[in-house]
Amino acid sequence: MKTSLTLIAAAACGIACTAHAQSSVTLYGIVDAGYRYNSNAGGKSQSAIAGGNESASRFGITGSEDLGGGYRAVFTLENGFTTTTGALQAGLMFGRQAFVGLGTPFGTVTLGRQYLTLSSYLGPFEAGSDWAARGAGWGYHPGGLDDVDGTERANNAIKYVSPRYRGLQVSATYSLGGVAGDVTRNGMISAGADYAQGPFKLAAAYLFVKNPNYSLFGNNATSSATGNNISSPVFSGYATAGSQQVFGAGTSYDIGKFTLGGIYTNTKFADLGATAVAGATLPASEVGRSVTFNTAEANLKYRLTPALQFGLAYAYTRASSFNGQSGASYQQWNLGANYALSKRTDLYCVVLHEKAAGYDSTGHRAVAALTSATPSASDTQTGFTVGIRHLF
Repeated sequence: MKTSLTLIAAAACGIACTAHAQSSVTLYGIVDAGYRYNSNAGGKSQSAIAGGNESASRFGITGSEDLGGGYRAVFTLENGFTTTTGALQAGLMFGRQAFVGLGTPFGTVTLGRQYLTLSSYLGPFEAGSDWAARGAGWGYHPGGLDDVDGTERANNAIKYVSPRYRGLQVSATYSLGGVAGDVTRNGMISAGADYAQGPFKLAAAYLFVKNPNYSLFGNNATSSATGNNISSPVFSGYATAGSQQVFGAGTSYDIGKFTLGGIYTNTKFADLGATAVAGATLPASEVGRSVTFNTAEANLKYRLTPALQFGLAYAYTRASSFNGQSGASYQQWNLGANYALSKRTDLYCVVLHEKAAGYDSTGHRAVAALTSATPSASDTQTGFTVGIRHLF
């Protein structure tokens, strides 16, 4: 009897150990804080100790369970917070990501709040999504209008990512709008492909959004259910658009200590006036028409030593004409440096400058408006941030 119990206990231990070896749960996160300066915030300089400058502060839990035969269950719950106050990101407990899914030999399918395929594939080629004050958002393309940065997640989303075959991978995301009686309202579709082989990387992606003011830009607890959720003057005048379409492509190449990169996006706000937005006005002559933005960026990274890296980027955005006025143009320069104190802790410094021209979406002379920063009262604006970041 004693021998039998011993064998049973040993077998149970073996099963438990095997199950533990086949499953994993990981707690991870980033804590970022530093000094932030805006040269012209509505006509006055602005400075503060701020959290999430180079990377948005977050903590998350991710895990997987081996189901056998090449199948596995996966999940991620990721919370964003403000380091200086502890406040939740966008008023959501898991505002960054919250999804569960199944990995198979034929690809991975996940369901929940997650990044769209376009930002997943094109984000690495934009300096603002890589090293240029990503957490603050200041290095993004004007207003984050093309969502390359992934600031706007997709709720109620189904996402598929294929296995990588000879360097090639494809992905698609579909977000259901959740509006009773109208299955297409507020919906989002995104698809793309990327290729990586040695020092060379290339990606292309597409995004189609219905009623972007409420779907793409109104997917947080703090967003308005009726008003204008598109706050940047770069394109706030187009909040009534019936749809938004984005196509983009990016590439990079490593040459010794250098990484050369570039990205192009075409963003179209179509069928203006089709979405009712409280407080939004639109000239009668523009109802049903479209406005297009073209953005091109070139960037460079140089790793002087294993611990010290420098970055430089230039981006140019041009809008088509609107209501008989020449569309606005935006030029932005980003310059940054990063020094690794260890594998998990680094210091950063980023300087950004933007210059605007023409007329913006509000019909006024365009002002410089670094993404997520208080817009300038003039056509120029300079931002600066320096701080420390720790990963765990």
